[in-house]
Amino acid sequence: MSAVVRAEPELSIVLPARNEARALDELLPRLIRAFPAAEVIVVDDGSTDDTRETCRRHGVEPLSHPYSLGNGAAVKSGARRARAPLLVFMDADGQHDPEAIPRLLACLEEGYDMAVAARDRRGTAGLVRGLGNDFYNRLAGWLVGHRIADLTSGFRAVRSARFRRFLHLLPNGFSYPTTITMAFFRFGYPVGYVPLAVRPRVAGTSHIHLLRDGLRFLLIILRVGTLYSPLKVFTPVSLIFLLAGCCHAGYTLLMVGRLANMGMLLLMGAVGVFLLGLVSEQVTALLYQQDEDRGGDRP
Repeated sequence: MSAVVRAEPELSIVLPARNEARALDELLPRLIRAFPAAEVIVVDDGSTDDTRETCRRHGVEPLSHPYSLGNGAAVKSGARRARAPLLVFMDADGQHDPEAIPRLLACLEEGYDMAVAARDRRGTAGLVRGLGNDFYNRLAGWLVGHRIADLTSGFRAVRSARFRRFLHLLPNGFSYPTTITMAFFRFGYPVGYVPLAVRPRVAGTSHIHLLRDGLRFLLIILRVGTLYSPLKVFTPVSLIFLLAGCCHAGYTLLMVGRLANMGMLLLMGAVGVFLLGLVSEQVTALLYQQDEDRGGDRP
């Protein structure tokens, strides 16, 4: 008897889910009807509701974590399980419309390696969160040298070989989009943005906490920026030390006729921080080269 050869899918759709049974009951049939040949992977991140049973009722065997590891961990589990050359990540809470997936895939066909659904202000929860997203978009865009329309969107399509290259960098929490977006830009992989409307959640509330996760996003932006563009982080800090040192030295020279220790320390700190940035830049260049020598993004 000849062995049955399982055809490899062209598209894998990954949905990280935690207590999203009600939304999945509506979303999964729509996905299966729209993309019958796609591989649908629901990563159950330690749900305590009927998420697993809902998936099985619609013919999808969930990939389950024994307890909640975080949204980013669920995304990584789904990416490791996926077999297709193209991946689509979308939230399981019903905010993302499956009918928009072809627009993201069309963006990839135009030559982009990642296509991100960019939300407008109406797609964010409230004025404060919208202003925070604008700030993070501008900060991250400055660090990578490209405009970033939506840094935290969880609805995106990407080439799997490119995405898996950065799995070791992705945090387990809610900020994987921040890391993967900045990593793609810094490694020269083109990222496209597709303006899309976001629907209200089917049920429940967001698991993101404004203050706690906002600070976490900021730290991740700085961490990834330091990893891929150290001088853009260290140079402003060095200039602040330099300006403070010059002001302090000038003041003490005018007032007491000599340089104070604090002024000298600030000036020395400016030089030290800048030199640290230069060394970090060289280390980063070596990391780039080592990655390319290992084969880079080959599957």
